[in-house]
Formats: sequence, structure tokens, C-alpha cells
Amino acid sequence: MALATNFLGGVRSRLLPVQIPFRFFGAAVVFHVLAWLALLAGAVEFPRFAGGLGWPLAALHLLTLGVLVMTAIGASLQLLPVATRQPLRAPQWVAALWWLYAPGVAAVALGMGLGLVHLLAVGASVVVAALLLYAGLLGANLRGARGMPVVVAHGWAALVSLLVVLASAAALAGSYVGIPLLDRTQAVALHLPFTIYGFMGLLSLGLSYILVPMFALSPAPDPKQALVSLVLAVAALVLAAAAAAGLAPVTLRLAAAGLGLAAVLLHLRLMRVALRAGMRRELGLSFRLIHIGWLLLLAGLVGTAILALQPAYAGAPALFILLLVGGWLLSFLFGMLQRILPFLASMHTTGAGRRGHTPSSLTAQGPLKIHFVCHLAAQATLVLSVLADSPALARLGALLGVLGAAAFGLFFHTLCVRMRDGAPQGARVRT
Repeated sequence: MALATNFLGGVRSRLLPVQIPFRFFGAAVVFHVLAWLALLAGAVEFPRFAGGLGWPLAALHLLTLGVLVMTAIGASLQLLPVATRQPLRAPQWVAALWWLYAPGVAAVALGMGLGLVHLLAVGASVVVAALLLYAGLLGANLRGARGMPVVVAHGWAALVSLLVVLASAAALAGSYVGIPLLDRTQAVALHLPFTIYGFMGLLSLGLSYILVPMFALSPAPDPKQALVSLVLAVAALVLAAAAAAGLAPVTLRLAAAGLGLAAVLLHLRLMRVALRAGMRRELGLSFRLIHIGWLLLLAGLVGTAILALQPAYAGAPALFILLLVGGWLLSFLFGMLQRILPFLASMHTTGAGRRGHTPSSLTAQGPLKIHFVCHLAAQATLVLSVLADSPALARLGALLGVLGAAAFGLFFHTLCVRMRDGAPQGARVRT
């Protein structure tokens, strides 16, 4: 309860202008729809997808870059300044970042989907430049942190992981245009774990130490145990990097998966304690999605260990992507967004001497229920498409995904309209 009080007490003084983070969230909503449409276009290839240019690769990067990283930028640059007890010093650069990053992601996806390697290379260069700018903004804020050391430590670890992701991404993009910066196999072996478990994973775990207690109205988790979890996760990433360099790859990947599993189990134990101690017990569909995401994270780590043994099953890469990107990260992200967006919107409808809207009054529950059903149905159908090697099931899964993404888009649109109508005079929302 103390964490929630302290966090909420400092929110308003360090909020960015509402249009800045909501541009990132809005772009993520659009890219979510486009990702499912790209998967629909590449449904024939999806059940046995194992890399290479085409619409399945475009769909994957529309999810990772366009949805997950786009949301991570908006959420971290909005919430971490509150955790570190200092505002961002150059909010105009955050606005500029969006104008650089969003077109770059679109160019990368089109280049991958259409097989236009030069467009892909240009888009990748723009994305790398934008994420280096983000890394600079994030690092500057973390350097002056005056609170929440556990969250700050996760932020630093995620930032280092992001630099590894950018280096490996540049190497992969270079390989398509004949500029071999790094062996392709090594680049992939670095890119996947440091994207999924490193940057996105550590950022998700770190922000959970703020958001779960805040929404559950519970005390802060034990910081010593949280730091132990972080140390285990970082050690797992170090072993994964060593394996990518060719040092006992099977053994070190198995060890990395084991350490990662230990880190996540400890983290989830802390989350369970926080939820049980919380004053708010019924957290609705949002936390059902979050719980599903956590379970699929555990399943994904077991799958990582199995993949380390190099199984012959041709559908293994697609199942791995479904478990961790579609299952864990997307479920966790959309569960949190259902809470974060109304919370931030309610902050921005409050003016001097004026009581703002409550988060629940800004939330359209109907679209969220449709999204919940379609999201889970899409993931399950895609798993069946891989097991049966069925493009028809892949198309059905993609269509369900489009419907769910459109429903979440309706939730976001309704939220923005209600926020705009309730905003104080002179603080209208321009998203």
C-alpha cells in the first residue's frame, strides 16, 4: 500500500504532455492490426516459418517493434520518471522520437514483407537511430534516479540488452544487403534472447514491481528477493551470449534456460505475494490476461530448453514465437495496457479544483471482452495450425487476431474520446 501511495503522490508533477505517450500507444494499436493482417497475407508460410524475408517475418516485427517496443517506449518514458522521482529533461525529444521511430518500423515491415532489401536496410537504420535516441533518454533519466532501486536496476539491465539487440539487428539487416557485420547464426542467437528475455522481458519484470502493487493496492515486494531474481536473469543472458559465441552452445543454453526459469519463478512468487496482500482482490480480465502471460512465459522457458537440444520438429520455431511473443509478451502487455491507459487518462482529466474521471468511467468493457476471447482463440488456433501444418487454420487464427486487435482499437478510441471530452479547458488531447 505504501508503494501505491508514494507512486501516485508523484504522478502529476512528472507526467509528460498527454499527446506524447498516447501517440506511442496509438501507434501500437495500429501496428497490432497491421501485424495480424501481415500474418493473414503470409498464412501459407506460417506453420513452418523459421526465418527469412516474407510476410510472417514482417508480422513478427510489427508485433515486436510496432507493438511491444512502441508500447515499451511510451510506458517507460511516462512511468520511469515517476519511479526515479525526476521528470524527463527534454520531452521535446520524446515527441521527435515518435516521428523517427514509427516510419522506420513501417519501412522495416514493408521491406520484409515485399522482399525489398534496400527498403529494409533504410528502415532498420532509422529504427536503430531512433532506439539509440530512446536509450539516451532512458539512460539520462536512470542516471539521476532517486527512488525505487529495484526498478532502476531492471531499467539499466534492459538498456544494456537493448544495445545488444540493436547491434545484432544491424548485423542481420546488413546480411541482407551484402554487408556481413557478424555471422548470421550468431546474430540470430543474440537477437532473439536479448529481445524477448532481455530488453522486453527485463523491462516488463521491472515495471511489474511498480504496476502490480499499485493496481492491487499492496505493499512493495521484497527488494532483496527482487534483486536476486534480476541477478539470475542477467546471468542467464550472459550464458546465452556465450552460447551464441559458440562456447558449449547446448550446455550453456540449457543452463541459461534453467537460470531464467529460476529468476521468473522467484519474480512470480513476489507477484503472488503482492496480489494476495492487496486490498483490491478482483482485478478483472486484465489480470487474467497477465496471469495467462506469466504461465506462457514459464512454458516458453521450458520450450527454450527443449530448443537448445536442437529437436528435428519443423514447427518448433513458430511454436517458440507463439509461446513467447504472442502468448507471454502480448498477453502481459495488453493486460497491463487495459489498466495503464485508463489510469493515465484519468490523471489528464483532472484540473485545478476539478475532479477528474475515474479509470472505470473511461473504460469500454465490451470491446475488451471481445479482445480477450479473440486474442486467446487466435493464439490457440495458430498453435493448432503449426501442429497440423495447416495454412487454413493459420488464416483463421489471423482473422481472429484481426478481430481482437480491432476490438482493442475500439477500446482505445473510446478512451481517447472520453478523455478528450473530460479534459480541463486548455488541456485537450491531441493524439
